[in-house]
Amino acid sequence: MAAPSFRFKHFDLKGQRAGTAVEITLNAINNVRLMTAGNFQRFKELLDFKYVGGVAKKSPIRLVIPEDGHWHLVVDMEGHRGLADCSVKVTPPAAAAQRKAG
Repeated sequence: MAAPSFRFKHFDLKGQRAGTAVEITLNAINNVRLMTAGNFQRFKELLDFKYVGGVAKKSPIRLVIPEDGHWHLVVDMEGHRGLADCSVKVTPPAAAAQRKAG
């Protein structure tokens, strides 16, 4: 089975509810891709896949999970100089709404 030729970091976010915020802090420009379990499998097999996110030129970047399900986050260096050091923080929908309102 083929695999991506570039380096990446994978975070299994497990089951998450729609509206959950994912905050990613990076020390360099990299791609940040939030995807379903099926799309993560397609990513690993070098097939077309769909994701939320893109090139993160600033840090932190905040993505919101669009629907309930099992989610994966990939930070990768495809098209960039190297793999960024990164950290990930997940905030449930209720807590994310309270922070926004406050």
